[in-house]
Amino acid sequence: MTATRPNYDAIVLGAGPVGLCVAAALASERFSLALIDRAPLPGSAGASGDDDWDHRVYAVSPGSAEFLRAIGAWQRLPAERLTPIEVMDVRGDGDGAIAWSAYDQGERALAWIVEHRELCAALSESVRRAGSVEIIAPAEPASIAWRLDAAVLALGDGREVSARLAIGADGVRSWLRKGAGIATEPRPYRQSAIVANFIVERAHRGRAFQWFLDGRGVLAWLPLPGSRISIVWSAPDALATELAALDPAALAERVAEAGNHALGGLRAISPATSFPLSFLRLPSVVAHRMALVGDAAHGVHPLAGQGVNLGFGDAAALVRVLAAGRGIGDAGAALVLERYARKRAAPVFAMQFVTDGLSRLFEPPALKRVRNAGMRAVGALGPVRRLLAQGALR
Repeated sequence: MTATRPNYDAIVLGAGPVGLCVAAALASERFSLALIDRAPLPGSAGASGDDDWDHRVYAVSPGSAEFLRAIGAWQRLPAERLTPIEVMDVRGDGDGAIAWSAYDQGERALAWIVEHRELCAALSESVRRAGSVEIIAPAEPASIAWRLDAAVLALGDGREVSARLAIGADGVRSWLRKGAGIATEPRPYRQSAIVANFIVERAHRGRAFQWFLDGRGVLAWLPLPGSRISIVWSAPDALATELAALDPAALAERVAEAGNHALGGLRAISPATSFPLSFLRLPSVVAHRMALVGDAAHGVHPLAGQGVNLGFGDAAALVRVLAAGRGIGDAGAALVLERYARKRAAPVFAMQFVTDGLSRLFEPPALKRVRNAGMRAVGALGPVRRLLAQGALR
């Protein structure tokens, strides 16, 4: 292979929300890059019907929203498709309970519920308008070689692209991660997330709910515009299989019953979809000429709704480090990548420790009294409750 000069500063592999975010942010810093994905980039979302709501939604924190605004994506989201979470009401599997409010935190919202479809459309438009991003999609990665000065990616159609840095934003089963020789596999939780959207009988008033259900996993209700909610039920695999097989009316009744009919009756407006859940912790999120972001870098339980926010945190940190190290003249320099790895180690570990710990704490029946007493204690201590919220907000 001839050692020609790399085509780009960076290649971003994966055009989900985090990959798109990295591409838009790097382009705003005047880095040259290629964005590669197996599917075409989405166009405008084009949702129109009252019941036309994406079943996959994100709880975007205020800190993440600020980052998305800085790269021109947040302001492209249609206001009528956004919903603020103003109160978060968490219930244990006994009498434990904690509630957080945006007012107590001095925020407009604890998080904003955004549809996957709308978010990707807004980010794609930011990437297209950037000008310095070559979009190579659809394209199938075939192989990757690691030169001393570059990563060289061969595509299935025979094309070849090279860059100083390859950024893996290609999900929990990352192709690029395997190509870099990082063999760690996700650890299954033996749970699956059931997601679906519903019309509710009583107004949610910006309140989100979460129940730790005795032996039945974790159920979250997230507010959508109007009288709608989106649910995520992280259920043991056997229960998840049962729920996914229910007809819409039966599923609506099961979800309403599990949530103690907190918003009255429910009517399904989307089919239920199931996603397997897993935990992923890597020895390192960087390697020679490579950095990982988002689900390619870490896997967390969705009970805190922080997966995408961790990914946006990765994107922001990586872009800041690359911009600060521009004087080196090499986006893939080991010194620069190690700075990124150090910056992300603590926040990712903290979130994994909390979410994985909570998922385990609510499994053993013998600990039921202890965990609910702990929830009551935290709920009664305002300063502690506010401190716990700050990490998620920013």
